[in-house]
Amino acid sequence: MTDFADLAQEVFDQCETLAQFSQAEGMMDRRFLTKEHQQANAQTAFWMEAAGMQTWQDEAGNQYGRFECSTPDAPTLLFGSHLDTVPNGGKYDGILGVLTPIALVKYLNQTNQALPFHIEIVGFGDEEGTRFGITLIGSRAISGNWDDNWLLLQDANGVNLSQAMAEFGLDYTKIQQASRKSSNLLAFVEIHIEQGPVLEKENLPVGIVSSIAGAKRAIISLKGKAGHAGTVPMHLRQDAVVAFAHMAVAINDIAKKHGVVATVGYLENKPNAVNVIPSRTQFSLDIRSEYDALRDEALAEIESQLAVLANEYQVELEWKQTHSASAVACDPALKSMLESAVADTGTQPLTLFSGAGHDAMELANLCPMAMLFVRCKEGISHHPDEAIQVGDVEASLHVLARFIERFAEENR
Repeated sequence: MTDFADLAQEVFDQCETLAQFSQAEGMMDRRFLTKEHQQANAQTAFWMEAAGMQTWQDEAGNQYGRFECSTPDAPTLLFGSHLDTVPNGGKYDGILGVLTPIALVKYLNQTNQALPFHIEIVGFGDEEGTRFGITLIGSRAISGNWDDNWLLLQDANGVNLSQAMAEFGLDYTKIQQASRKSSNLLAFVEIHIEQGPVLEKENLPVGIVSSIAGAKRAIISLKGKAGHAGTVPMHLRQDAVVAFAHMAVAINDIAKKHGVVATVGYLENKPNAVNVIPSRTQFSLDIRSEYDALRDEALAEIESQLAVLANEYQVELEWKQTHSASAVACDPALKSMLESAVADTGTQPLTLFSGAGHDAMELANLCPMAMLFVRCKEGISHHPDEAIQVGDVEASLHVLARFIERFAEENR
């Protein structure tokens, strides 16, 4: 079996290099259309060219590399992930999925492998949505799902998206040129850290993704009645926090019952004073499942139970949905090919679903899509403690090399 150890170490070192491009000192923070985004694109392009690829940046700020086969009008196999991060994030979320395929191309180039298709790698400019509040901007532009209304969105400093694009050197009037709808794409494959603990628990370096969970989010507001903490009897209170506490427990229990995941991640309390009964509480709900019907069944029960609890604790309940995304299944043929590739390398294939959203969700609108997860320490992500092992990068390169062989056999 080919020794990918040196290439894996190179990928690991490159992740460290890209981590230097951060807009905040002392932590990882690289957002869309910033100077640091520009630096990351330039550095990535340098590595792509060193691997034998042609490079360009599209009108949405996505960085591309292309490894051409001998047939000019051949179709394209696309790899990629994102180069942006969350504030105080990690070094591998997204980034690993750009750099690992570059190492694969370097190997293919060095070994003079003839393929019946071109390989392209894309580093998406924005997946996290941390600057303008809209996720997957880069991949949405590529899938042709760009919305011109986004141009008016502003960041925390009052800079709108169209201004940021112009400052980055992009022409927003040409944004439609970023669409790959008319491209002859065979498939899209995304390599990504798991962002969960399953692979580590199973002692496996990689896993095959079955689907990407569909998510719904809501902001829930409760209105009770403020009062003095010492003078209002317990049975006469309309305490918004007490109502919330029971609702949070109900959400947790219902999620477990239906086999979905549900999270209350944001909480605001007013007047938030030590000696005042809380009158207003607002909290978020994020509920996800790889099966939309199961998620919606659980959500319906949550809505019903929260209404019952609001009545019991005499608070007004207001519900506002803020996000909805359907689950996206990975292509069965590609998934099977990845499973076989994993088995070929001597690793037990494990299939698991992704609870987090990914650029692959958007690319599924263009072509068949698959994902390969790589183990990360304790499942930690979106945090400085995010960590991977060089050996797991090496394992993923073995899998991708075997996948390419199988994919080429199927497409000759």
